Amino acid sequence: MSSNNPTNNPIKLIVGLGNPGPQYADTRHNAGVWYLEALARKHNVFLQSDKRFFGDMARIKVAGEDVWLLFPTTFMNRSGQAVGTLAKFFKIAPQEILVAHDELDLLPGQIKMKKGGGHAGHNGLKDIHAHMGSNEFWRARIGIGHPRSLNLQQGVADFVLHRPSSEQQQWIDRSIDVLLKYTELILKGQIGQATTHIHTECT
Repeated sequence: MSSNNPTNNPIKLIVGLGNPGPQYADTRHNAGVWYLEALARKHNVFLQSDKRFFGDMARIKVAGEDVWLLFPTTFMNRSGQAVGTLAKFFKIAPQEILVAHDELDLLPGQIKMKKGGGHAGHNGLKDIHAHMGSNEFWRARIGIGHPRSLNLQQGVADFVLHRPSSEQQQWIDRSIDVLLKYTELILKGQIGQATTHIHTECT
């Protein structure tokens, strides 16, 4: 599997998926943005609106190389507009992109790294695939649980647009901390090594 290949391309763009606006900021669907914002804080940068790229952006340096951070602010189902525009402008290939997003199929506290694959009904991933013409980007799948796996009667659409319980939030925050710990390895292209650590610590 490609995640075990030690010669992966360095990551040049990290995308955190979510919906814009304070009413969505703390909802499960914004787990990808939680990670992006934590990464920005770690590097002492601020995400700032850039209308050219339909999102909030920042730039960090890792091993002397520019890495872009992007939160598409077009709402989830149009995330690809921002990703596609920025990737084209800076000539960033799909395999040089990491998309962090909420994952229903993983419990809170779990994170799985993945390259390519289907979107499993996730509208943000679906739109990025459409705009990039490729699904060969990396994904950090941040577990939020599924209403059935958490013994809840909510529908999925309602579930992702509500806040996690305080206990679930603690598990998600802990998993994001693990992802942060190994992000520099990911950015340098040492994704197989990072994946092993993340999957071990976030199971």
